[in-house]
This record gives sequence, C-alpha cells and structure tokens, in this order.
Amino acid sequence: MRLIKVVTCNLNQWAMDFDCNMKNIKESISRAKEAGAVIRLGPELEITGYGCEDHFLEMDTVHHAWECLTELLRGDWTDGILCGFGMPVMKGSERYNCQILCLNRKIVMIRPKMWLANDGNYRELRWFTAWKQKDYLEDFLLPIAVSDALSQTTVPFGYGYVQFLDTAVAAEVCEELFTPMPPHAELALNGVDVFMNASGSHHQLRKLDIRLRAFIGATHSRGGVYMYSNHQGCDGGRLYYDGCSCVVVNGDVVAQGSQFSIKDVELVVAQIDLDAVASLRGSISSFQEQASCKKKISSVLVPFKLCQSFNLQMSLSSPLKIRYHSPEEEIAFGPACWLWDYLRRSGASGFLLPLSGGADSSSVAAIVGCMCQLAVREIENGDEQVKADAIRIGHYTDGQFPTNSKEFAKRIFYTVFMGSENSSEATKTRAKVLADEIGSWHLDVSIDGVVSALLSLFQTLTGKRPHYKVDGGSNIENLGLQNIQARIRMVLAFMLASLLPWVHSKPGFYLVLGSSNVDEGLRGYLTKYDCSSADINPIGSISKIDLRAFLKWAAIHLGFPSLAEVEAAPPTAELEPIRANYSQLDEVDMGMTYEELSVYGRLRKIFRCGPVSMFKNLCYKWGGNRTPLEAAEKVKHFFKYYSINRHKMTVLTPSYHAESYSPEDNRFDLRQFLYNARWPYQFRKIDELARDLDGDKVAITKSTDQEKVGMGVVAAGSGDPRAGF
Repeated sequence: MRLIKVVTCNLNQWAMDFDCNMKNIKESISRAKEAGAVIRLGPELEITGYGCEDHFLEMDTVHHAWECLTELLRGDWTDGILCGFGMPVMKGSERYNCQILCLNRKIVMIRPKMWLANDGNYRELRWFTAWKQKDYLEDFLLPIAVSDALSQTTVPFGYGYVQFLDTAVAAEVCEELFTPMPPHAELALNGVDVFMNASGSHHQLRKLDIRLRAFIGATHSRGGVYMYSNHQGCDGGRLYYDGCSCVVVNGDVVAQGSQFSIKDVELVVAQIDLDAVASLRGSISSFQEQASCKKKISSVLVPFKLCQSFNLQMSLSSPLKIRYHSPEEEIAFGPACWLWDYLRRSGASGFLLPLSGGADSSSVAAIVGCMCQLAVREIENGDEQVKADAIRIGHYTDGQFPTNSKEFAKRIFYTVFMGSENSSEATKTRAKVLADEIGSWHLDVSIDGVVSALLSLFQTLTGKRPHYKVDGGSNIENLGLQNIQARIRMVLAFMLASLLPWVHSKPGFYLVLGSSNVDEGLRGYLTKYDCSSADINPIGSISKIDLRAFLKWAAIHLGFPSLAEVEAAPPTAELEPIRANYSQLDEVDMGMTYEELSVYGRLRKIFRCGPVSMFKNLCYKWGGNRTPLEAAEKVKHFFKYYSINRHKMTVLTPSYHAESYSPEDNRFDLRQFLYNARWPYQFRKIDELARDLDGDKVAITKSTDQEKVGMGVVAAGSGDPRAGF
C-alpha cells in the first residue's frame, strides 16, 4: 500500500492584503502539518488574493508576492510537506498566473496557467498571458533577491509534473479542468496519481453541482486523486467565493469542505491509498492501451518519498454523500457571509436598511439576521477571529461578546420604515414585526412633511402643483410624484446611517443596504437614486421568484415567521395613493410578470438572444399559450423598457453576484447603456415573422378543422368550422 495524507483549504483571502493572506496561509500549513499531511494545496493566486484586477498590472504586486513566498521558504513552513502556492510571476515581459510547488525550502517547479478564464465575471487575459509551450520545461531564472535568500538560481517552469520516488503529482489550475481537452487526461496516462487544482470559483445559484461533476468525471474513468482548493469569502468585490474544497478519489468524493462559512481558514483532510488508483487504471483495458502510446509529458524528479507503507495508524477516507444546499439556503448563507466580510473589512459599525415591509427589503433584513446567527454560532464553536471581529464591530467592552443573535443585531443593525400617505398599515406592521423578530433597532418615520415642502417649493418656482393620475394628473406628474418619495428615502437613509451612531454615542458609521432584485434591474423598474441606491446590495443579482421561495424557507428555518405573510402579499411600490378601486401593483406597472422577466433575462444573457432570436425561442417555449403576435408584443415591450432604462445600470449599487443573467454593467454584462429604444430593424423583423407565423397558424388550423369535418370528428360545440377566424 502507498498511503498518503493530503490537505486542501478554504481560505478567506483579501485582494492586496498580504499580511492577512500570509496569516491564513501559515495557519493552514501549521494545521496541515499537525494533521500529518504531506501535501497542502491552497487556492488560486492565494498570496495576492484572486480579485486584484488591475493591481496585477503593477510590478509592486509581483514583487510583494515574491517577498511573501521567500518568507515562507526561509522558514520551516515547507519542511517535509509539498505546498502549492498561487501567485503572479513575470517571465521576461510576460505575466503568468502560476502555481508554485515547494518542498523543503526549495521551489520544485513553477506551473503557469495554460487556459485562462475570460468570460462572465472573469478577465484573466487582461492581466495574464496563457502559457503555450507544452512540449518542454524551461529554466526560469529566479529574481536576484529570491535567489540569494534561497541559494537557488533556477527552477523548472512550464507544463509538466513532479515525479517523486513513490508517486507523481501535477498541478491543474481552475479553468483548465473545464476545457474540452483538460491537462489531467494526458497527465493520468503519464502516471500522475495526484492532481492539485487551485481555484478561484465564485458562488452562483445552483452552480456547485457543475463543479463537482467535473471533479468526479476527471477521475471516474481515468483514476486518480483530485484535490480542489478554493477561496471562500468576499476578496474585495461583488463576488463571493464559495469554498467547497474537496478531495475526489477514483470518482468518489471522500472529503468535502463547507460552501458557506465565515471562518478564515478551513482544512479538508483526506487519507488515501494510491494503490487504489493504480488498481483501477490497471483494470481498464482502454486506459492501458492509450497509456502505452501516450505523448510523453516533461517531469521534474525529486528524490523524496511522500507515501507511507501499510500501517493501522492511518485509516482511509471513505466515499461521502455530497452535501448540496438548496437555492433557498444558498440565498441565506452566501450573501450573509459576503455581508460579514464587507462589514468587518470596511471599518463600518453596522448596517442601515430602509425596510418597507415588502419582499425585497424583508429578504435583505432576513439575510442580515442570518449573518448575526452565523457569527454567534461560530463564536460558540470557539472561532477566536470571528469573536474578535464581533467584539470590535459591536463595541463590546469588559470582556463581553455576542451570545445572542438578536442582541447582536440590536447593536449593528438599524431598520427604518419610511412611510408616506400612500403606505398601507399592513406594510408598516409587517416591517415592525420582522424587525422585532430579527432584533434590529427599528424606526418608523413619515416623509410626508418633506414631500410637501418640496412640492411647495416647486409650486413657488413654477406656479404649478403636480397631481397623481388617480386624482386627474398626467403620467408625467404621476411619475414625478413617485420619484420624489423614492429619492427622499435615499437621502434620509444616508443621513440616518451617518448620524444615528452619533445619536446613540456609537463610533463609526453604518453602511446603507439596498434591496433591488435582479429582475427590477433588468427591466429598469426602479427609480434612479432611490432607496435602492445604497452602499451594497446583497440581493441585486437574485430573482424575485427565488426571493419569494427564500422568504417561505426563512420563515421556518431562520425563525422569522412574519416572512410568510410578507411573501403572500402582492408586490407593490406603494408610491401612489390607495383608492377603493385602485391599488398600485408592480407587475401591472411593469406590463410583465416576474416569471416572464426571468425568462427574458436568461434568453438575453445566458443564451445570447437578440430581440428576433428571443421572439423565436418564445414561440417554441410558449407554444399554444400565446399567439406569435402576442409573443411579439411582449418581446418588443421588454426590449423597449430594457433599453430606455439601461442607463440605470451605470449607477446600480454594487451587488452580490448570484444570478447568471444579471444586468450589472460594471464587470459582468458589458453592453452599452444608450440605445435606440425603438429597435427599428429588429422589431420590424419580429413583426414580419409574427404575421407570417400567425397566418401559417390560421391556415394550418383551418386545414386541420376541414379534415376533421370530412372525417366526421368535429368537436362538440364547433359546428361552424370557421368559428374563431
């Protein structure tokens, strides 16, 4: 038997904070050694943090990475343990995203990434070059300061693997796993037993199974040990890296880390018999045949043993049932962990949320409540870092610390119901009850006086006073009156966030939380600079449909029962007067349902449909439920409002990324914001297609009915075969 113990990590790194990152790296190595591991793998670009973006273009970033690596190698951190560290490396004039394999205070090999992530949220080709020389390893001349410190001048650089006396190990970096011809396929044929995948993979709803299927598939038919390490935390941007580091052996997950956690360091340990890999490969005839005529991959020989022989002190890891979170749990825990990172790293003392009693703001409130519960739970479990952060944020003194999530929420969370004459008593009550359940410091404010003052000022300036549509006003007046309320709430929210801590003798400031969902951003159904214009928004990339499912779940599982009533209420902005014969409803205002918006969003972004392609797809999807002419009108209505409101994305609050059709324009959805909203060419093509399709449908239906008449099978009640035409 060749027994080996390996460790892979979830690390909560922070872009450009080298002290924080080094602390986490060192702790992970120390704990890996304590566990008896001989291989330790960290996430992609762990020394710098993955999300440095254009800081990668600065030579300082590369220099600091080398300084940190040198510090690790001059100490005893790599003694007796193979460590994979991620960092940028300059070779000549090119910058590479690299895995540095180190053992016994020496760099064994530098493995540059060959296939870069460059779609969706990723822009690696902006900062790095892909390594293209697959046929040989080159000698890389180490920087002079590093060379002097390590007494090592050169190191093998390129695509290859490390051959130890008893096993072979190779790196495969993140995106490379998901390419059509991944490196692990030919590396396995070359006898590599252990694959080390350092990754920077962000959370997206319902995405984890794609990742795990890839690990399982990589080793199911080829055999091998697949180690996967990922970041876990905010890292400084919109993305939340969702951990779930794991070890897969011959297609079975034998160790799996958490997907959502506020810990800085989490280790995933596995104990494996590498002879099981050899046994599987030897039993597959096609593997044997392909291995016999393989393309030879370059290797680095290291005269060192990683494995132990048979002993009863090491028990082998067994296959596990994979742990998946439901989408509702993902919405609760992902944004909650992201908010915790943002709160503790921003220097803020808490959050302020305009709480309307509607589904969106109530979801945000519930997520903050979940964050408080997670913090208290980790403190109970003995996490000293979470405890120290909570004491600092909550301004605890005399040895006190959070022991109750509601008490903690009272210290760090303000909620404000900013009602007007158009607000209902029901939403006001729902906001108050939910705030009490979570434990927030809740305020009830009327904005009518400020609205009246502004309207009086406007009347003084112009001699006119606008009226709501239900009171005889025009659409322009109606919209203007709604926008005044929304923008007053934004100003009031920021004023309260900055001054309420002072009122309560608390130091610092509070971050204003937004609560606009992804569908409203897509449709533009929000006021520019309204109360959704906040510091950060944890639900800005989550659909209304998913949020309503989350509210049902949270009412039970987070202990906030009033959310069930919130979910059952029809969505409304409550910006127009309520009358006996009129009540403002979001879906009526938008001219489309939230379900339809989700369909439009996925077709537009994920399936890359323009107006005409979307129309064609919807003709198939909706089938007999809507005629082609109806589908055409809906598509044109959507694209009209999408395009005239696209400019709002340029001021959209930075939002937690969770949905693959997010319209956020800064990083993810790179489209212009000034459109010809009439889409004259595209809409004309849709109209032509719709008329042709409707004509074809009429002709087909008429022909079919005539055939049925001839066969004597006309349905009851349709005596006139021309009925309906």
